[in-house]
Amino acid sequence: MATILVVEDAPSQLELINSFLRENGYMVIKAYDAKDGMSKAITHRLNAIITDVVMPEISGFEFCRQLKRNPATQKLPIIICSSKNQPIDRIWGMRQGADVYLTKPFTKQQLLNALKSLVELVM
Repeated sequence: MATILVVEDAPSQLELINSFLRENGYMVIKAYDAKDGMSKAITHRLNAIITDVVMPEISGFEFCRQLKRNPATQKLPIIICSSKNQPIDRIWGMRQGADVYLTKPFTKQQLLNALKSLVELVM
């Protein structure tokens, strides 16, 4: 069973992603901000990370940069799920280290397809 860290400050969005993943056999670790997410990324054995962009204190973009700079987390696949839907946002997210950039609202199938392609590469 793959373990996914979901970093999302909106409780409703966090629970939606959590339910999508759990229904499909993934184990989910939740974090409500990037600082908590970084701590959990270092201490848990993960297969991938899903993160929002707009969060308090540290943005999802900065979180991606931190993950990619840390030897303990640099190889983890990252999916950004964000309401920031301009082409420049997608480009910037990918340049910060994201492997996939999904814009909200996304479908359950879009999220699962993105995750499946990344987790199969890692496992």
